[in-house]
This record gives sequence, structure tokens and C-alpha cells, in this order.
Amino acid sequence: MSPGPDLLALARAYGVATEYHDWRGRRVEVPATTLIAVLGAFGVPASTTALCRKALRNRRIRRPLPSCIVLRAESTGGTGRGDEVTVHAAADAAPRLWIELENGGRRYDVSPVRTRTSEVEGFAEYDYAIPPGLPLGWHQLCGHFGGESHTCPLAIAPNRLETASAGGRGRAWGFTLQLHAIRSQQSWGMGDLADLTQLALLAGNDLGAGFLVINPLHASSGVQPIDPSPYLPASRRYPDPAHLRIESTHEYAYAPPQVRRQVDALGDELRKAGPAGDLIDRDAVWEAKISALRLLYELPPALRGPGRDADYRAYLRREGEPLRTHATWMTIVARHGRDEASWPRGLRNPQSARTRSFQKAEAAEIDFHCWLQWLLDEQLAAAKTACGRAGMPYGIIHDLAIGAQSNGADVWADSEVYAHGVMVGAPPDEFNQSGQNWGSRPWRPDKLAETGYSSYRKILQGNLRHAHGLRIDHVMGLFRLWWIPEGATADQGTYVTYDHDAMLGVLTLEAHRAGAVLIGEDLGTVEPWVRTSLASRGILGTSVLWFERDSDGKPLHAARWRTESLATVTTHDLPPTAAVLSGDAMDATDWLATLRHEGLLRRGAGEPETVDALHRYLAWTPARLVGVYLPDAVGDRRPHNLPGTDADTYPNWRYPLADGAGAPVLLEDFASNPRVRSLARALRMLG
Repeated sequence: MSPGPDLLALARAYGVATEYHDWRGRRVEVPATTLIAVLGAFGVPASTTALCRKALRNRRIRRPLPSCIVLRAESTGGTGRGDEVTVHAAADAAPRLWIELENGGRRYDVSPVRTRTSEVEGFAEYDYAIPPGLPLGWHQLCGHFGGESHTCPLAIAPNRLETASAGGRGRAWGFTLQLHAIRSQQSWGMGDLADLTQLALLAGNDLGAGFLVINPLHASSGVQPIDPSPYLPASRRYPDPAHLRIESTHEYAYAPPQVRRQVDALGDELRKAGPAGDLIDRDAVWEAKISALRLLYELPPALRGPGRDADYRAYLRREGEPLRTHATWMTIVARHGRDEASWPRGLRNPQSARTRSFQKAEAAEIDFHCWLQWLLDEQLAAAKTACGRAGMPYGIIHDLAIGAQSNGADVWADSEVYAHGVMVGAPPDEFNQSGQNWGSRPWRPDKLAETGYSSYRKILQGNLRHAHGLRIDHVMGLFRLWWIPEGATADQGTYVTYDHDAMLGVLTLEAHRAGAVLIGEDLGTVEPWVRTSLASRGILGTSVLWFERDSDGKPLHAARWRTESLATVTTHDLPPTAAVLSGDAMDATDWLATLRHEGLLRRGAGEPETVDALHRYLAWTPARLVGVYLPDAVGDRRPHNLPGTDADTYPNWRYPLADGAGAPVLLEDFASNPRVRSLARALRMLG
């Protein structure tokens, strides 16, 4: 069914695309059923012409102040041009506006520059000039409107994030990796934060690497079977306790001998459960680690180490109610499962009386989950410190997934800012011609603004707290997302746009405060203006060798690659390079010819030498960062993730690191591995 003009107008008013061009370049008209369902996710009934017209009238009634204002420092400092904000008030009374700074310092008065008659009878639109020179930060725009007072958040973001080029850091190379795959002799079945700390020391001190880009460490539900994908977590704000190294906790160090023996037995049993080359069993890892952590948690405070209780209380005060809310959700799903339909009535709302009663009854279990986050906070801090000790100029760069599970902790905690009745995914493309449903709920752009981007800010702050940088998976999600109505197939969705200036502004402001580098994963079909926008903000892009081609489809000459980017040969969503060179995956013929033409590769060279040559080519580009996918460094041939497959058809995210013959490569042997050392020599020219 084709949409009528009122439905089309209403959809456009909410940033819902009424048409788009598919991967073949063909124009696709979005059907009325999709538009109605997506508008319903905004809380807007649109099934009839009358409802559409009513919603359009309501849409035109504006609040006195905008929901939230996010500006760049360029507009408010040094140019003299300034930005303007439009407010709505009675036509005969211009409101008085001022700005209160975040730090409680100087107050700025804001002057009106013009008045216009509003479409709403009896009201006028007043344009006010935001004064130049406001400091970076989250301020408040305040106003008196007759007898009422109103405020809205006013964020001043950096014009450009300079952390990537600050301090003379220059170019560097490093590793991109999945932490769970990096196992050591001490690991409990999968790589952990102590392994990350040791890898940082080895990579920096022994090999000269300048950074580590790691997969998302976001929290799972802890309910079996645990989804192994790091890109579909229960929460993006808090990390997963499965990454803890039990023996590195203060509590283990001070525990009585009999408790340590019990903990050691759990670890030994897990290490013996499967040979080093077996698949990672997250369920077994979680069960063993949580059992061990409960033994340590149940120790009296006096046996947890000096000052531990006071430090923990300080952590609880700092994290406040959001941490308690997350811990409450973890406790609910442990008791009642992940399906909210099976929960006792009232628990679906974190603010309900039933939930408060549950929190009182389960206070100890909720505190246990808070305590786990404190231990994670300490071990993440230790990993970050190790990068400094290793002399890494760019350090640890964490990864932010595009979304979280639709029935996960984040959606439960901040339900009002998520769109219900729709899922996030991707339209059909050359590789997935049915489209993709990623199983996460999108943020509502209107609710994000109304809440001052609070949920977004909290997630960024949590991920940046112990990071030198942050990679943004599918950075196009800050511009637009593909919304799919529940019950529909992935090809029956449409795009919904976000205020990308605000989303990028919040991102760069939080990164500036953390002193962090930002990398946007801008692969696939991305319009040139998007990459220009990211670059203008100081956000590095992502360049993958196999995809870097000129307008004729030939390999792009090294000199023409982007400077402000992370350049790699491959990614975790593609086959490792050894598989490509064996002919089991993509065709690399033209790239091999390019390497020979440039004198980087001799004829008859073997696979290890060819991998080195491909990375030498990356070193020839002007890219600020050059990344080596860790499986490539040891010759692993197995794809660690095969998009479009599920747990029944492929063991995604469950392979430990192994060489080309499938033999395990443990962390203790990594720095001395001949292939790893050869690659490091090939890339030392960057330093």
C-alpha cells in the first residue's frame, strides 16, 4: 500500500525515510505499513489520515526552549559569528534568557536578535544569539517566560578533537584483537584482563607496538546459554565479569588458604576441561568464575585486604543509582530468566514499588553484582596503566557496539529512550540480499534530546573511563539506522535519521574530557559527506586494504589513502589473510600484483612473507594508525566470525588463537613467535 501525503509528511517530520536507494542504486518507496509501524515506535498513531493530521498539528506546537542544544566551539569562540537558538513565547513578551555555566562560574546573558510570528496563534518565535567564547562543557540555558521558568542543557563540544595528533605521537602500529581468544596458561578457558595487561607489556616493550584495539568487553546477561557475540551484549555501559582474572584480585591474595584452594580447584578444573585448541565455552567460564567470586565475596570485610571496604564504598558512591539498577537487572534475570514475560508483575519497571521491594529482598545479591563491577574497574585500570609502562603512545582502544540486546539491561534501565516495536538491522546488500536484523532496539532520537542525551553520555563515560581511545562500531548509526518493525523481515524496514551534529558533539566532548582518540568504523556504503563530517571532528576513519580501490576498481595507490584513519588488511568480519591467500576466500590476485610491481613481494613468496608485504604496504600509506589483526600475526586461517551465520551453523566468537595448522598460540609464546616478530620488524618503520 502506497502512503498518502499526510502520512508522508508526518514520517518526514520525525526523520523517517519515505524512500531510499538500495545497494544497486534503485529507488525504493517505503510502504505505508512500514511507516505506520515505525511512527508507532515514536508513540505516534498514524493508521488513518485523521490521525496523521492530528499528529502533524501536535508536532507544530513547540515547547518554549529546545529539548537540548549541542554546539561546536567553533561557533561560539573566536569567530564572532555565534550560533542562534529559537524559543517560543507570548507574542507581546520577549522572554529573558541567560546561560549558567557547568562549573557555577560566570553567568552569560543572551540577547534576542529577531522576532517572527509563529504558526501557533498567540505565540511568536524569538531568535537569540548564543554568546561566543563559552567554555567546553555541559551548561544550562535558562529563561523566564511570563510567570514560568524553563531550562535546557547546552553542550559546547570541541570544534575538532585533537587527541590523535596531540603530544607529538605521530604514526604508530598496533594489534586489533578479540580478548577472549588470547589465552595464557593462567586463563580460565578464555582471555581475561590480566592477559590484556600482559599483552600490552609484551606488545609495547618487546615488539614496539603503539596500541591495542580490543573487542567490546560489554556485559552479558550471565544466563545460559550466553550469547558469545561481543557485539550484542546485555549492557554497553558495564563490562562482563567473565573477563576478570580471579587470582589478580586483592581478595584472592588475602583469602585464607582453604578458600584459595577452593578457588584454585575451580580454575584447574576449567583449564583441564578442554585441550587448548578447543572452542571457548563461555557458559563454563561464567559458571566457574562466578562460583569462585562468590567464595571471595563471602569473606568477612576484615579478610578482604586492608582498606578494601572503604574503597568499595567510595566506588558505590561514585557510580550511584545507575550501577544499582544494572545490578538489579542482573539479579532479576538470574532469578527469573531473560524473558520479561515470565517475570513477576511489576519488575518490568525499574522504578516500580515491586522492583523496590525486590531490591530490599535481594540486597546481598545486588551488592554482589555491584562488587563485581568494582573488581572490573580495578583490572581495567591496571590494563590501561600497563600501556603507559609499555610506552604505547595510543594505548588501549576499546570498542563500542552499535546496540544492546532488545531485552537487556540497558533497555530495561532506560526504557523510555528506546523505540519499542522495532529492531535495528541493515537493508539488503550485495552480501546479505535478505537484509540483516541485529536483534537490538534503537534509541528514539526525540527522547535522546529530551533527556539531554543522558543515556548516551553514560555509556560513553563508562567505556572511556579506562580507555585511551574508543572505536565506534558502525559509526553510521550516529547518522541514521535501519529500523525494522517487529514481525517484519529485514528488507521491510526503513532509515530513521538522528541529529548527527548533536551525536558527534556529545561524543567528541566526552572523548575530549577523557583525553581519548576516536575511531569510526565507516566501512560499507557510506556517503562521502559522512566521512568528511567525521574527519572535520578529528574522528579517525577505518581503511581496509581489500576495499581500498580507485574509481576503476583497481588497488588504491598507497599515497592516496586517508591520513586520519586506522588502516588494516582485514577485519574480524572477514576471513583471516592466510585464508584469503590460500584461495579459500576472496580473490587477492590484483593486490599481489600490486605488491610485486612496487617491489614489496618476490615471485614465489610464501604466505608468511606475503602477509608481511601486505602490512609493509600499509606502512607506505599516510594512515596515522596501522593495525595488525592478531590472527594474521600467527597465520590463523579460521574466520573468527562469519556474518549471516548463527550458533547452529558456525562457532562465531568461540575460536581461541591458533596458528595455520590449528595448534594453539598461547600468550606466553606470542612475543617470541617468528611470524609475530617478522611482522613487527616490517612495521617498525612507522616509529
